[in-house]
Amino acid sequence: MPKSKYELIYKDLKDKIETGEFSYQQFLPSEHALVLTYGCSRNTIRRAVSRLVTDGYVQTMQGKGVRNIFRPVNQAAYTIGGIESFKESSIRNHRSGKTRVLQFMELTADEKIFLRTGFPPGSEIYYIQRLHYLDGKPLILNHNYFLKSATPGLTVEIAEDSIYEYLEHTLHMTIVNSQRVMTVEKITQIDEKYLELDVNDYNCMAVVSSHTYNSDGVMFEFTQSRHRPDYFRFQDNAVRKPVV
Repeated sequence: MPKSKYELIYKDLKDKIETGEFSYQQFLPSEHALVLTYGCSRNTIRRAVSRLVTDGYVQTMQGKGVRNIFRPVNQAAYTIGGIESFKESSIRNHRSGKTRVLQFMELTADEKIFLRTGFPPGSEIYYIQRLHYLDGKPLILNHNYFLKSATPGLTVEIAEDSIYEYLEHTLHMTIVNSQRVMTVEKITQIDEKYLELDVNDYNCMAVVSSHTYNSDGVMFEFTQSRHRPDYFRFQDNAVRKPVV
């Protein structure tokens, strides 16, 4: 399914904010001006702006407009943001990214895989182990599980480029939401080998486990990302709910 109009407007405005076309504390063009620029309804603009508010890029100010509150961070670390591919993350982090596929297998989920991923026994899945490099340094070891019926045609070549780009642009999938859990875990021999970790310096690492769903409500991916602790940074936008 192609991206909706408001999603395209959201992405364009977000890109302009991140690249500095709209500077920090600057007000975005008026709602009327944005309607004329993008050739859409006021409701479409409001949906795009609402998502920018949710993601912490802008703040709506009564009687004044929409103000840019995005402040770039020092990119000494790899910063995790929303649902995005490693390729997209590398671009957002202003880094040179490369992906190496270590394993690519087609499996049938058993009870062990079900307990690990949530895919029911009998499900046909792809298992992909990938090593992600930034500026030539191995930073993330990914264990990816994809539901084959929802992601047909995956190959090593696609996995080394961008799986999400393939899903969205070729299969026309709409990726909706991801449930993520972050933990700190002991370094394994595989982590030590591929991420070039010295256990005398680090004995633990940041681990992000995620279940990701498409617009049909299907969980098509489970991924465990294992990050070097010295290059890991998580950034989120928290909103306090009114106290009842």
